[in-house]
Amino acid sequence: MKKIIALLFLAMLTPLSAAEYSLIKTPENGWTKRDGLPNFSRKLFDGKDVTVAYIGGSITAQDGWRVKTTAWLREKFPDVTITEVNATIGGTGSDLGVFRFDRDVLAYSPDLIFVEFAVNDGGADPARIVRAMEGMVRKAWAANPGIDFCFTYTYANGFEHAYREGNLPRSTSADETLAAYYGIPTLDMAGRVVRYETEKKLVFAAPKGEYPEGKITFSEDGVHPIDAGHEVYMEVVKPALNEMLKEGHAARIPHEMKTPLEEDHWADAKIVPVRAEMLGGEWELLPVTEGLGQQFAHRMDEIWHSGTPGATLTIRFRGSMVGIYDLLGPDGGQIFYEVNGVRKGPQPFFDRYCTGHRLATFFFAADLERDAEHTVMMELDAEQPDRASVTDREKEKPWFDAKRYDGMNVWVGGIMLRGEL
Repeated sequence: MKKIIALLFLAMLTPLSAAEYSLIKTPENGWTKRDGLPNFSRKLFDGKDVTVAYIGGSITAQDGWRVKTTAWLREKFPDVTITEVNATIGGTGSDLGVFRFDRDVLAYSPDLIFVEFAVNDGGADPARIVRAMEGMVRKAWAANPGIDFCFTYTYANGFEHAYREGNLPRSTSADETLAAYYGIPTLDMAGRVVRYETEKKLVFAAPKGEYPEGKITFSEDGVHPIDAGHEVYMEVVKPALNEMLKEGHAARIPHEMKTPLEEDHWADAKIVPVRAEMLGGEWELLPVTEGLGQQFAHRMDEIWHSGTPGATLTIRFRGSMVGIYDLLGPDGGQIFYEVNGVRKGPQPFFDRYCTGHRLATFFFAADLERDAEHTVMMELDAEQPDRASVTDREKEKPWFDAKRYDGMNVWVGGIMLRGEL
C-alpha cells in the first residue's frame, strides 16, 4: 500500500512522477489556507471591483454553494462590485476544463478562480488530473500572476470510504498535491458531509418527500446537494473565507511560476476552430439563432453538424494530443476513426445519460510524439449505436418518443489540441 504523504511534507515537494502520487490526510478544520487570497483581498479592501470565476461540474453549476458564496461576498463587501463568472459544465472534468479555460474563464479577467473537479475526475489517473489542473494554474499566472486560486472539494457517493480512513479520495489527493506545491488554498467541503453522516447528523441521500426528521438530508442522489446540503458546504466556505479575507492578509504579490510539478502539464491546451477544408461529405454550420446552435452558443463559438454516413473530419497537426469538443444526444450516431492510419471504433455520440443533448469531449489520442506530424480522421458510420441503456429505462414514461432516439448525428464544436495544425 502506498505511503500516506502528510500535508507538512507536501509543502516541500519537488516535482513528482505519476507513480509517486498517494492519498493525503484530510485537513482537520475542513480547509487549508496556505498562501491565502492576498491579491483578491487587497482589491476588496481597496474598494476596487473584482471578478470571481467558478469552473467545475454540475455540483457547482447548481444554484447552491456558488451562488451562496457570491452572495456572501457581496454582503461582506457591500461597497464593491463583485462580478460572477459561471464557467461550469455538468458531467465534465479538468481534462475539458483546461482546454476551455482561456475562453470561459481567462477572457473575463478574473481576480479569484474557484476550481471544482474532484468529483468528475473521480476515475481519472492522478497524474493526468495534475497535468490538467496545473495547466489551468500556469495559464492563469502566465496571463496575470496576481490571480488567486481556491480549489474546492465536493462529495459524491463512494468518497466516504477514503474519508473514514482519514484520507482524501484519490482525485482530491491529486488536487491537494498540486495545491500544496503552489501554495493554493483549498476547501474540503466533502469532509464535513462525511463527518456529519458519521455522527448520525446527516443522510447522504433520501427520495424527495421522504427526508428523515431530525437529520440533514444532503441530497436525493448522493451527489447533487439539495439546499440543506449546500448549506453544509457553506459551513466550510464562510469561516475559511473569513480567515483568508482579512485586511492584514491582503498584499499584492505575484504568484511564483515554479518548476512544473508535472513536466508534461497541459498549459498549452487549446480549442481551435474546425476549418472547412478539414471536412469531407455533407456538413452544415448550425445557426446560433435557433436549435442546438443557440442552445450551446454560450460554450461553443460554432457547431458543425452532419447526419450523413461517410462524412469525414481530417485533422493534420504536429503535437501530442488531439480530440474534439462535441455534443452527445439521444439521436447521436457513431464514428470510426484513424490515428496515423490505425483504425479504431466505433465511438458513439450517445451514452446512458442521453435523454437530452449535452456538451462532451472525445480524445482521439493523448500521448503522441510531440515533435512529429500526425493525421487523425473520423468517419460517420451508417450504423446507429445501441440505445437500450436509455430507451429500456424511458419507454414506460408517458412522454417517451422513439423518434427522438433515431439518428446518426455528430456535432463538432472545436478541435482540442496540444500542438499546432
